[in-house]
Amino acid sequence: MNNLKRIQDAIISNDLDAVLLIDPLNRYYAAGFHTSDGAVLITREKGYYITDSRYIEAAHNALDGLVEVILNDRAHPIGKILKQLVSDCKIEKLGAEDGSLTYQQYLAYERILGLKLVPAQNLIMSLRQIKQPEELEYMKAAQAITDQALKEVLPLIRPGVTEREIAAELTYRQLRLGAEGNSFDPIVVTGSHSSMPHGVPGDRRIEMGDFITMDFGCLKGGYCSDMTRTVALGSVTDEMKKVYNIVLEAQLAGIAIAKAGVTGAAIDGAARDLIASYGYGEYFGHGFGHSLGLYIHEAPNCAPNNREPMPEHAVCSAEPGIYLPGRFGVRIEDVMHLTADGAEVLTKSPKELIIL
Repeated sequence: MNNLKRIQDAIISNDLDAVLLIDPLNRYYAAGFHTSDGAVLITREKGYYITDSRYIEAAHNALDGLVEVILNDRAHPIGKILKQLVSDCKIEKLGAEDGSLTYQQYLAYERILGLKLVPAQNLIMSLRQIKQPEELEYMKAAQAITDQALKEVLPLIRPGVTEREIAAELTYRQLRLGAEGNSFDPIVVTGSHSSMPHGVPGDRRIEMGDFITMDFGCLKGGYCSDMTRTVALGSVTDEMKKVYNIVLEAQLAGIAIAKAGVTGAAIDGAARDLIASYGYGEYFGHGFGHSLGLYIHEAPNCAPNNREPMPEHAVCSAEPGIYLPGRFGVRIEDVMHLTADGAEVLTKSPKELIIL
């Protein structure tokens, strides 16, 4: 996978000579090759991948014929190599990642290269919003692993098991099923802890009558999955069942209107208005969903402040919730691929209330 041509087209349309990528995931997006350190310089005609001795052989194997691979070492640091390339390629308008680089790094590159950088974070991120077929396949594969991990972990949930143990099992199952790692640290919260949307798994032991909320995901081909399911152990009260069904109804309402061209605020509003109509509006504080891809949180979001139309082939979560402080919470999350015709839900796990 590489997106060099798409980036080069964007360089031209933004009237730049080249773009410099330092962020590891942006470098991976550009060339389809991942290193912890390095730089990618993309001009209108060519690409350069600068890396050190740890990765140079693999880089040549993966990238020869696609970009020019350049070794950096003590005698040839990245800054020196880039300065020479800027001179050789007669680059005057160079875009850089104003969002990924620190202010100090941004100024340092300006000083080393002897030119004023052009903020170009949006150039890359706007491209990354729109998933290509190969990216979607990685995300579907990641989501399938997450679905299967949940299926394997549900039988392990019983009285006395801790939140931390369930989180460890989710991580282990995903790795065993072929994941490259977690897309974020799993959230497992139970009982009264489930009222905290991003609570950290601890040593609380699951009890009969608890809600157990599990929010987790994995990486495949560098791309993220994300899913939340809230299940119950033994039994639920009438209010717990009511709240669960409201959250499910709200999620389905948001998914029903989600498609390319609809604003993120409208998708969020479909769910938010429904939750408010039942009197629980104050207990739904976060947005309906966030985009994901190489990062677990990307733009654009399905949130009240996003008045822009969602782009075709964005991948966004659908995760409304109701959280009653000190009592319990419910969140249900799927991942959806937005098309011109609607939302393709990538998550296949059941959503009806499961009582174990």
